[in-house]
Amino acid sequence: MEKYVTPAFMKQAKWKKNQLERKEFAFDIFNLSKVCEKFHKIRLAVILPNDIFQNVVKLLNNSMKKQISWIAFLTLTAVLKVSAGDVSGTVTLKGTPPPEKDLPLDAKCGELHKSAAKTRFYVVNDKAQLADVIVAIKGAKGGGSGASATPVVVDQVGCEYVPYVFAIQAGQKIQVHNSDPFMHNVHFMPSDSSKEANKAQMPKSSDLEFGYNKAENFAKFKCDVHPWMFAYFSVFDHPYFAVTGKDGSYKIANVPPGKYTLEFYHRKAAPAASPITKEIEVKDSATTADIVLEVK
Repeated sequence: MEKYVTPAFMKQAKWKKNQLERKEFAFDIFNLSKVCEKFHKIRLAVILPNDIFQNVVKLLNNSMKKQISWIAFLTLTAVLKVSAGDVSGTVTLKGTPPPEKDLPLDAKCGELHKSAAKTRFYVVNDKAQLADVIVAIKGAKGGGSGASATPVVVDQVGCEYVPYVFAIQAGQKIQVHNSDPFMHNVHFMPSDSSKEANKAQMPKSSDLEFGYNKAENFAKFKCDVHPWMFAYFSVFDHPYFAVTGKDGSYKIANVPPGKYTLEFYHRKAAPAASPITKEIEVKDSATTADIVLEVK
């Protein structure tokens, strides 16, 4: 193998190493992908076979590779501290929402509930904190592909979809589970009717999987067997969004520094056509953005 590891090759590898140390890692951590690209160009320059190149990589482990790994780790740690921040807050509701109505459950579904199942138009606690509000950064870019994100799991429990409101990134998968002891019909209904799907799901059967690549607000699932069953979801072409929990809180992680407009969507208090907005500036520390929505 020594005939392949020529002095010229080692000299070129050393030059690449030095260049990476003083330039790539020192100034632009987001070009880390270029590190691998440049390193592999060493192989292309001398036309090494793959198996021999892998052995060369092992030979360089104690010099180039380890040193670059430490530099990458330390630089990444430092850059993340100053290049991204979390946006969090609480959404509260002003006014008294109308009473929720009983769902018209049939006998079998009714047996699964200890008390009357209600609509979920305004899910609010005793502190007026509002759940099911979708919060997103308007016009955000980047952040990676939704295809690699963990799927969102939607369950059918007591003839209701849980969660009732959720959000995904374009390309992210939705897995629908059936925890009820009878069949449901999962009707996927985005605005693009060509992507609509309608599938039966038996109890204890495999999860059904859906996906959607177009940004929109409040697309829905429904069950045609149990017509009161609905779930609503929004799709974004970036990962900078969240949905408030039962305590009205939300958190959007790792937002790059800059000035943004936050948009707040709620099916009743802030519909898709007229979200409530708030201007924010993200720096290297946590940003708090509370807001009040009014009953409509």
